[in-house]
Formats: sequence, C-alpha cells, structure tokens
Amino acid sequence: MVQPPASGTTARKGGGMMRNSAIFSGLTLVSRLVGFARDTVIAAVLGGSAGPAADAYNTALSFPNLFRRIFAEGAFAAAFVPAYARTLETEGQAVADKVATDALAAVAFTTVILTVAAQLAMPWLMTVINIGFLDDPARFKLAVILTQITMPYLPCMAIAALLSGVLNARGRFIVSGAYPILLNVILLIAVIPARGDQIGAAYAASWAVLVAGISQAGLCWWAARKAGADIRLAVPRLTPAVKAIIITAIPAAVGNSATQINVFISGNLSSFVAGGRTWLATADRLYQLPLGLVGVAIGIALLPRLSRAVASKNHDQQQASMDEALILSMALTLPAGAALMAMPYFLIDALFTRGAFLQVDAINTAQALLQFGWGVPAFVLIRILAPAFFARGDTRTPMTFALVSVAVNAVLAIGLFTLGMGVAGIAAAVSAAAWSNALLLGGALWRRGLYRPGPAVISRLLRILAASAGLAVVVGLAAASRPLIEAPLGQALAALGLGVGAKEIALLLVTGVGGLVYVALAFATRAITVAEVKGLVRRGGR
Repeated sequence: MVQPPASGTTARKGGGMMRNSAIFSGLTLVSRLVGFARDTVIAAVLGGSAGPAADAYNTALSFPNLFRRIFAEGAFAAAFVPAYARTLETEGQAVADKVATDALAAVAFTTVILTVAAQLAMPWLMTVINIGFLDDPARFKLAVILTQITMPYLPCMAIAALLSGVLNARGRFIVSGAYPILLNVILLIAVIPARGDQIGAAYAASWAVLVAGISQAGLCWWAARKAGADIRLAVPRLTPAVKAIIITAIPAAVGNSATQINVFISGNLSSFVAGGRTWLATADRLYQLPLGLVGVAIGIALLPRLSRAVASKNHDQQQASMDEALILSMALTLPAGAALMAMPYFLIDALFTRGAFLQVDAINTAQALLQFGWGVPAFVLIRILAPAFFARGDTRTPMTFALVSVAVNAVLAIGLFTLGMGVAGIAAAVSAAAWSNALLLGGALWRRGLYRPGPAVISRLLRILAASAGLAVVVGLAAASRPLIEAPLGQALAALGLGVGAKEIALLLVTGVGGLVYVALAFATRAITVAEVKGLVRRGGR
C-alpha cells in the first residue's frame, strides 16, 4: 500500500489518511453499534407491515435526510470543503474563517426557508412522495404529521455538516465522527419508554430526531470554536466567496438531486406495499454500515488532502492519496459486500425479528439486502472517485454521471418491481445504478489521465477479491447450517439459565469466524502485509 509522506506541509496539516480514516471509522463504528441498538428497538416497537407507524416514521426520517444529502452533506460540502481547505492553505485562518462564516449564514438561511415551505406544503408533498399511502388514510395522515415534526432536522444538519467540514479541513476528525452518536442515543432514550404503543413510539422518535439535530449542531459549533475557528453568526450575504461556492455547488446539487431521485422512485414504488418502506429502510441501514465506516470516512479524509495536493500541484501526492484510498476502501468493503450477499436472512433475522417485526418482514428485508450487497463496493467507489473531481473544482462531471445513473435506476426499478421482484427489484436497481455511476467516474479519470491505478494496485485488488470470496463461502455455508449451530447454543444457554437468544450468539460467532478467515486469507495472499499493519499502528500513535 502506498504510504503517505512522513513529513512536509501536507502530512503535517492533514495527517495520515489511514490514521484520519481510522479515527473517523472507529467513532462511526461506535455510532453504528449504538445505531443497531436503536434500529433493533425501533423495529421491535414499530414493526414493519403490522401497522402504519413504521412506514410513517421511516418517511418522516427519510424526507429531511433527502434534502440534507442534496444540499448539506452533498453539494454544499463538495464545494465548501475544497474552497475552505484551499483558502486555509493559501490565505490563512482569518480569511478561511470569514468564508466559513458567510457560507454558514447562507446555508442556514436557505435550509430554514426550505423547511418552513416544506412543512406548510407537506400534505401535498406527501401525495407526491408516497402515492401508495393514498390508499391508507391513517398511514398518510400520520406520515404528514411526523414529517412536519422532523423537517427542522434539515437546517440543524446543514449547520453541523458545514462545521464538520471546517473541523476536517483543520485535521480534526473526532467530533465529526462522534456527533452522529447523539441521534442514536437520543432516539433510544425516547423510544424505549414507549414500548407497547406503536403510534406513541412513532411520535416520540420523531420529536427525538429534532432534539438530536439541535444537539448535533451545538456540539459541532462548540468543537469548531474550540479548534480555533473564528466562525460567527452573521446576516446572509452574497459575497464573492459564497457566490463561487454556490456556482461550484449547483452542478453537484443537480447531481445529488439526481441521486435522490433514485431514492424518490424507490420510496414511491415501495409505498404501494404495506411495510415496503420499512423493509427498504432496514436493509439500507445494514448496507450503509460499510459505506459509513469506509466510504464516507475515507472520502472525508481524502477530499481536503487531495485538495491541498492539487492546489500545490503535487502530482505524486495526488496519485499516492488515490491509490491508498482505493486499496484501503476495497480491503474493507469487498468482504462486507460478500458477507451481506452470503447470509442476508441470517443477518436480518438475528438482528431484527422480534416484537412487532415479523418473519414476513425479515424475509422481504433479506431479499432487499441481498440485492444491495452486490452494490456496496460501487457505493464506496463513488465516495472515493468523486473527490478526485471535487478537489479540482469539477462538480459538473459527477453531476452528469449521476443523471445517467438516475435513468438506469428508473428503468430498472419500475421494470423489476412490476415484473414480480417487488421491493427486492427496487434494491437491485439501486445497486445497478451505483455501478454505472462508479464505472463512469473511473473511466473519466482514466481517460483524462487524472488517476490510473497501476499494476501493483490492480494486483492487490484481485487478491482482496479472492480473500473476500473465501469469506463468502465460509459464512454462506454457516448460514445454510444455522440449525446445527443454533441447537447446541440454545441448549447451553438454557442450561445456564440465560435468556440470550441462540440466533444472536450464532450470528456473532459466524461473523467473528468469517472475519478471521478473511484476515488469514488476506495475509496468505499478501492482500494485506504485516509491514502495512505496523505502519498504520505507528502512524496512529503519532
């Protein structure tokens, strides 16, 4: 694996990408573990297809997130982070913080206006985003009210995302990795007392989303100020720097809007099936785990580092950064995708089937997860390849490719859903669209000579793929032999008088063994070497 420089301006300011990614991924792992606890409790309380609460709540959670991904964590971040990093590198902290202050005022003002407009128009919007809900008045009405409650989460997250970008550009990754934990903890605190009341729990969870958003924005504001960023509240002004960011962000907004059209199509189709939105949302949370731990973490560490390398015209550093990001991301993502495809029902059944979340919910969610699984590497590749364009101020090319992926998704989703695949067909279309996007991004970088992985990188990727295939065989055989694994575990737990379920313990054992098999194969094939692990540990300790 290509090592980052041990010295120099970029190394000092950015830190090692592996170290920064490890910090972010470690905190994201904590957040995801708490998130699993949250999702398990919410699934057990709200269920899936047994009533209107689960679909209504998942709509309320997804709608502000849709706009957040378009504006806050998508387009604006893609334009703001390189601009802030370049200004910090070339003009100093004072000028960079002035840019951040003006950008914060602009994004806060815009998202507040959007939030108010969406709340007022929510009954009409709901008829567009969930056509299938019109056949179920109770589900429709509940979805409208809950989404009106959660919409103010959007400006909170827009503020948090921008301040997180400031922290990342300054080489501070702890708070930006930790602040999502607040949402999971607050949701758990709100939902646990509401067990036995699906509607009441849905209301509690929706209000908790709003409280969490305010808490997250406050934490990021405190951290940015503590890091030395002189960012203040200000009246929105269209300064030259803000204009430049907006102009750069517009193509990315269109591109991200295109990506969210995929979400819109998926949600609309799944709304025709009772529990469909919940099945997709539950499967989405599992495949988002490698995306959050790996793709987002490496992408966040990569963008400011790559932006500085482009600004300083350090071509060797640009190539080294991309090589390291590609190898590291695939070393962690390919085995995750292989496991999701090899044992989808085992995962869903062990994690979520309890309370109001029934077997029919687990079966349909597992079918969707299988289709998401083969798209996981593509979802992560997009996060790695797109920053190579953003760092050069090119948001138009990713926008164009995202529009192409929308067309792929729309045709396949409608076709597969109506031809009988149902919700699983929607997931398959999302994965196919992601691969089309990733391949177009990689092809454009290759043709333009901006990034071409060498023979050593390709060889490493093939060895990672082989080790991942070995993992898939092991966990797939274990999933097929669940009764043989769970029966003795159940007997042993019963003898000890423990109430822990055998299926949960079996899942932990299988995933642990699968992980060890992958590590062993990775070392055996030299997909990973001892020297690289030692290098990561040494840099992590600095």
